[in-house]
Amino acid sequence: MHKLAKLSLANRSVVALATAIIAIFGFVSLGSLKQELIPSFETPQAAIVTTYVGASPEIIDKQVSQPIEDAVRKLDGLVSSTSTSQNNISIVRVEFDYGTKTATVTEDLNAALATLKGVLPAEADAKILSGSFDSVPIIALGVSSSDNEALGKILADVATPILSGVPGVRDVAVSGITEKRVNLELKQSVLTANGLTQQNIVTALQSNGFVIPAGTLTDGSGNISVEVGTSVESLKAFKDLPLISSSTGSLSGLFGGGTTVTPSIPGMPSIPSVPAAPKPTLTVSDVATVTYENAPVTSIARVNGNEVLTIAITKTQDGNTVAVSHGVQDKIAELKEKLGDVTITTIFDQAPFVEQSLENLTTEGLLGLTFAIIIILLFLLSFRSTAVTAISIPTSVLITFIGLYALDYSLNLFTLSALTIAIGRVVDDSIVVIENINRHLSYGEPKKKAVLNAVREVSGAITAATITTVAVFLPIALVGGLVGELFRPFSFTFAIALLASLFVSLTIVPVLAYWFMKAPKALAAETDPVKAAKIAEELREVEEAKERRSWLQRGYLPILKSTQKHPVITVVASFMILVFTFGLVPLLKTDFIGGSGSSGFVINQELKPGATLKQESDAAGKLEDIVLKVDGVDVVQTTIGSSGDGRVAFGAAAGGITMQIIVKDGFDVAEVQNTVTKAAEGKAELGTLKFGSGGGGFSGSSTIDIKLTAKSDKALEAGIAEIEKSMQGIDGVSEITNSLASKERTLKVKVDRMAAARLGLTETAVGGIVASQMRPSSIGNLNVDGNSTPIYVVKTNIPDTVSEVRAIRIPTSTGTVSLDSIADIYLTKVPVSITSEKGDRTAKVSLTPDTDSLGALGAEVANRLDAAKKNLPLGVTASVGGVTASQAESFGQLGLALLAAIAIVFIVMVATFSSIRQPLVLLISIPFAATGALGFLLLTDTPLGVSALIGMLLLVGIVVTNAIVLIDLINQYRKQGRPIQEAIMDGARQRLRPILMTALATIFALTPMALGITGGGGFISQPLAIVVIGGLFSSTVLTLVIVPVLYWLTEGGKERKVIKTEKRAARKAAKASKASEQVATA
Repeated sequence: MHKLAKLSLANRSVVALATAIIAIFGFVSLGSLKQELIPSFETPQAAIVTTYVGASPEIIDKQVSQPIEDAVRKLDGLVSSTSTSQNNISIVRVEFDYGTKTATVTEDLNAALATLKGVLPAEADAKILSGSFDSVPIIALGVSSSDNEALGKILADVATPILSGVPGVRDVAVSGITEKRVNLELKQSVLTANGLTQQNIVTALQSNGFVIPAGTLTDGSGNISVEVGTSVESLKAFKDLPLISSSTGSLSGLFGGGTTVTPSIPGMPSIPSVPAAPKPTLTVSDVATVTYENAPVTSIARVNGNEVLTIAITKTQDGNTVAVSHGVQDKIAELKEKLGDVTITTIFDQAPFVEQSLENLTTEGLLGLTFAIIIILLFLLSFRSTAVTAISIPTSVLITFIGLYALDYSLNLFTLSALTIAIGRVVDDSIVVIENINRHLSYGEPKKKAVLNAVREVSGAITAATITTVAVFLPIALVGGLVGELFRPFSFTFAIALLASLFVSLTIVPVLAYWFMKAPKALAAETDPVKAAKIAEELREVEEAKERRSWLQRGYLPILKSTQKHPVITVVASFMILVFTFGLVPLLKTDFIGGSGSSGFVINQELKPGATLKQESDAAGKLEDIVLKVDGVDVVQTTIGSSGDGRVAFGAAAGGITMQIIVKDGFDVAEVQNTVTKAAEGKAELGTLKFGSGGGGFSGSSTIDIKLTAKSDKALEAGIAEIEKSMQGIDGVSEITNSLASKERTLKVKVDRMAAARLGLTETAVGGIVASQMRPSSIGNLNVDGNSTPIYVVKTNIPDTVSEVRAIRIPTSTGTVSLDSIADIYLTKVPVSITSEKGDRTAKVSLTPDTDSLGALGAEVANRLDAAKKNLPLGVTASVGGVTASQAESFGQLGLALLAAIAIVFIVMVATFSSIRQPLVLLISIPFAATGALGFLLLTDTPLGVSALIGMLLLVGIVVTNAIVLIDLINQYRKQGRPIQEAIMDGARQRLRPILMTALATIFALTPMALGITGGGGFISQPLAIVVIGGLFSSTVLTLVIVPVLYWLTEGGKERKVIKTEKRAARKAAKASKASEQVATA
């Protein structure tokens, strides 16, 4: 690799030009990178949300959820499917193999739903919500006026074209608009008198309004198309539809229904007689009162207590979150101008959070860069050397921007965290090169020769070290699931930055060193080669003597000599340190991904089962009043009732009460949340409040779930009771709940099939009659003012009490009877929600942790679960899920990745050193990195999570760098013929400064991030930085001591024998001398 430096020095102008081009393209690429919260990727998850108004959870489960789940289970690549059945709504969530495109998932689910046509109830309305993060809105606007109903009529027509014109916008969804419907109140007496039924209205609607192409005519001007029929596109046209009874519906009635004269001549056609007077033809308006009214409200959206219409904007997969948000904000003025006197409020916007997070990470990166430069300056005591070294950092970063743009990655929390962390590492190669060039120049070598010799001396070591660090990230590509998708861009970014730093250190840095670094003045002034060589030799001796007198080497050399003399004691002491390290593991707290410190939080408000929409609205209003009085609250967005976007596919609720609170800039989210919690404490009328992260943040599950599966409801309930009992009294758990605990009242009508049959009725017929009395029935749709509007037949005197339901009159062939005469009617309680998986009933017991040590808590839960399984009913299975399952899966995958990384490092080292023993010596430094990493996690009370494990993976590559640089120089000295002990002492002494420089530069570069000075992206970068700092600290100290000792033990066998032989001979000589002296004295 040193030939690159030679080539660069020979073409210095080309290198300068290439550097300028890199800078230009780097800045252009930076400006072109899209900015978003997290990496854009497709998750193979989706949800089929089906609304069936008026249906109970049991009916939803049997008639909707089960058929849908049975259909999707036949799809290829399906990993899991679960269904949740609640009042009025079914949610079937599916997950496919990672790598499956969202479009493919949606296409497969549409095909599955197509097979259910005729199976699902006619009133059931199913829609598919994809699981892509891009399907989640990036910005939501609340629009209100003095007349929201009038505003709703024009909002979609005005807002959609304006906002869709913003580059990167995929969809503009307007919600909260008052829906309309056509209500028919039938005049039963008129229908009966004219032999008509409700079905005649349906037939009239289905048989009219179609435009039929009848053919073409041709005249002198050309062809004329013939069309028969006109569309029914108004309420008046619907009211005027004629109704045809069954008595007039046949062809025999075409002549008015009179008698027919029988012909007397064979073959003569029949001739109708004089027709009878025709009956008057009735229209829809004659048999029903037709009204165009507001549909019943099923959901309510409010902002700061005021009802609003919501505009939710989602971006394309390639869209820039920040750019799209700014584009939408720029269009608000135009929206106001077109809509008139309206108020537009930004309910939710990812962009400010993204911008703030990226700005914070950039600030921490710049602080780290400054600290790293200061460290270099303190060691080299040369502004020129420091400047040359520092230039490698922005150059490497700019090359990384070009790489990110080429790979179509975005600038997000993960890629920017990787860049920020890389700042401390990308300077390492340049430090080693510059420090060695500086040393060779101080030895009096000519400038060009000094540069080339210095680069040749370290090029192999830094190349091997960089390749090793890059190679450890290869296993990340094998990590599946969410962790793999999130951290893969992180690893690629870090790898690109490292490769860029290697290229810069071997090309640009030598050229800059040649231009800007100076040789000693005495040597530069001498022209005679002989005298110059003599001066160089003198300078080398002076410089080496100066090095030995430096405070670093005066402190290090005695330690090195002592450990070399007592290698066994040193190794035993090191082993004790490792034992102590592994003893720290049980004390560690563990976590999964953690929370991102978002700009707000979410409150899920739960009332008693069966609460009406009005009761939910009233309770939410009381909570809104409390929250809005809290200092620091900016926006309170409340959603009540059924709702749903892409977040449903990730487990978000599709109903209930959800309140999202956005906190003002400058206020601490946790403090505001605590204030709200205290203000709402003890108010039973608010129901149960559950807090979660929100406002643009990113976090995982927060509960430990134990999932139970059974074939029957009875066995499932018994299993839930046993598990809940076994989990009582666990420390670190604030609440234990189960999904079957919440129950609601249901009025069961059990039809006596035999009694109904004696009256000519079936169970289905009775159910249909009761349903028609209890709720409106849909008979079709009508196009009103360009909008498809549902038509419902409504009833008057709808039963309001149980006794009125009992008294419902059921028509039979012999008259009418009351419902309770042919059915058993009783109140019962059923679960609010019914869940199933692969056809089996499922439920869960949820434990809410109040500790951040999920590992210890998860272990205790697992132990108790193992004991409880022995008492579960036959056929009931139980397993741990939720956050601990996700954590265990990710930890397992990252653990394998860590082992794979160590194996890759070993292979690279064997190839580099052509030895098995020396790479084994190198690997010894890895466990010593764990000493500091685990120690710093304990000292800072930081849980061991996914980010910390990524830091461990990073440490594997970083810590061996020091050992590589050290062993490589020792090997070079041995090749020059030096004794192994001298090679070890000189190699360790000369590599002391660059090893400390690189380690301290990385440590101080990561210090702002570890301290969380700005708080940006802390859930990713702070634990990672703490692990790397702690690991570097311990591994650097121990590497400078242990590696020379192990090298001496593994490579110095022959020399140790010689030394032992010499010592033995010396002792014999001493004894002989002493004996001769004694003889002489005697």
